[in-house]
Amino acid sequence: MSEYQVNENGYFGNFGGAYIPEMLYPNVEELREQYLQIIQHEDFQQEFNRLLRDYVGRPSPLYPAQRLSERYGTTIFLKREDLNHTGAHKINNTIGQILLAGKLGKKRIIAETGAGQHGVATATVCALMGLQCVVYMGAIDIERQAPNVARMKMMGAEVVAATSGSKTLKDATNEALRDWINNPVDTHYIIGSVVGPHPYPDMVARFQSVISAETKKQLLEKTGRENPDYAVACVGGGSNAMGMFYHFLDNPDVKLVAVEAAGKGVYSGESAATTILGKEGVLHGSRSILMQTDDGQVIEPYSISAGLDYPGIGPQHAWLHKTGRAQYASITDDEAMHAGLLLTRLEGIIPAIESAHALAQLEKMVFNGDEHVVVCLSGRGDKDLDNYMKYFGF
Repeated sequence: MSEYQVNENGYFGNFGGAYIPEMLYPNVEELREQYLQIIQHEDFQQEFNRLLRDYVGRPSPLYPAQRLSERYGTTIFLKREDLNHTGAHKINNTIGQILLAGKLGKKRIIAETGAGQHGVATATVCALMGLQCVVYMGAIDIERQAPNVARMKMMGAEVVAATSGSKTLKDATNEALRDWINNPVDTHYIIGSVVGPHPYPDMVARFQSVISAETKKQLLEKTGRENPDYAVACVGGGSNAMGMFYHFLDNPDVKLVAVEAAGKGVYSGESAATTILGKEGVLHGSRSILMQTDDGQVIEPYSISAGLDYPGIGPQHAWLHKTGRAQYASITDDEAMHAGLLLTRLEGIIPAIESAHALAQLEKMVFNGDEHVVVCLSGRGDKDLDNYMKYFGF
């Protein structure tokens, strides 16, 4: 077994596990006992792949970004998750989990969302399957991601505002967990990232691993080699990055670069640079690295991108960071916004502000000219147009 994958006890190294209230134990245990058997079954895989192809529109293109490549003096490819149905990578996981929920006989679906992309993806698959859907979203995120809230409601989802704490993703997650405790029998909680109690981090990574599986095939077709020199992705909880890294984890020749949100500056007090500012601890059901005070209280994160202002990272990312297998960098709001505008002007592609953090890291990398660099373009920027307009004064 790979040293970077989950072990039989639900840990990546010393990160992971299931730190949950007793009331949730039956739900999580049911998942743990059955998820691998269900998702590895041939019938499940056929249905999963059929929906990814016919409904999501996969494979997503691997686009050689010529003008961006000229700017940085090397060959840069964009893995176009922004072209998926619903506009981001999140749909890969929600398709998988909605099929799993069906196999477990669950009739009601709950989810948390930050930027709204996971909420939209969850509402979408619930509409597809005719299931009740409740999405928890921070009150602040509801304000700054209004188009996605409208999409969820159009799909028939109930959007519930989290009004405690920072009123963002962390608080939405807390509310969703409370709901699950109160509705343990008929409800499945679709967690949107590689966070939460085991088996969620592993399960979500497996569903998102289609990103790197496709990348290997597409690179081989385009270049004659299936492995890039660099795989670059933004990280909040970290699901698009885990999907981008998954099939390269055991190949040390592929350098993995994960980009967190530094907000207004790593040490400004308004940041989400977890690997720099964080310490080991427990958050949302797993042991990982999170931003916390000396007495263990979670520090409120900040980022201009609603999908990256999470105070922790998934346990698999924590292990990749601790072992040095992946490099964890951080990018400020300003750097990300300018990188987003740069891609728009050079390639005619407006990226989600989350994805723009990954693009901004290219400015800090030194290339010799013959590398193949794949950047995961995790989502499209439609949802962020208001932020872009305000920032640049359009």
